[in-house]
Amino acid sequence: MTGERGRVRPEDLLQTTTRRAGDTDERLVVEVSGEVDLHTAPMFGDALAAALARGPALIVVDLTDVSFLASIGITILLKARRSTRLRVVTPEHSGVARTLRLTGVDEVLGLVSGRADALTP
Repeated sequence: MTGERGRVRPEDLLQTTTRRAGDTDERLVVEVSGEVDLHTAPMFGDALAAALARGPALIVVDLTDVSFLASIGITILLKARRSTRLRVVTPEHSGVARTLRLTGVDEVLGLVSGRADALTP
């Protein structure tokens, strides 16, 4: 679980999985779990960049299992939004949802509380 000399590696703190939401790459779901902070942000950014490279019309970023989202994570989401339609899933009363509302980006990012809502046109 730890790298050299007991250092925690980003992959110990953050996991990402990208899946199709259908038969094509038109709609992708990027599932994220763990903490998105300065240490893990490059991994988060790489996951979104790989999804964007597939050319989807919609990326759903599921943050349901994210316990912490730092400002750098918000920046990564906003940058991804420039390239495609983006919706962010997070439980309504979670700390992540609260952070997104307090920063005023909840409306910009298309924040929804369930994956089914995110995938409806």
